[in-house]
Amino acid sequence: MRTNIRNTVTTLLRMTALVSFLVGPVGAFAYAQTGDKGPGLSGAGYVLYVSLQRNSK
Repeated sequence: MRTNIRNTVTTLLRMTALVSFLVGPVGAFAYAQTGDKGPGLSGAGYVLYVSLQRNSK
């Protein structure tokens, strides 16, 4: 039984390492891209804002 638990923990650690190795660079790239936007609305947010303003009048 002890061997079964040890194998399970080992497998979970390997899976965690693999996922962090694959997802880590993508997350770092996404985090680095968030600081480039200036203040204000742009893109789909701006279109939604304008359409809501027009419909409220």
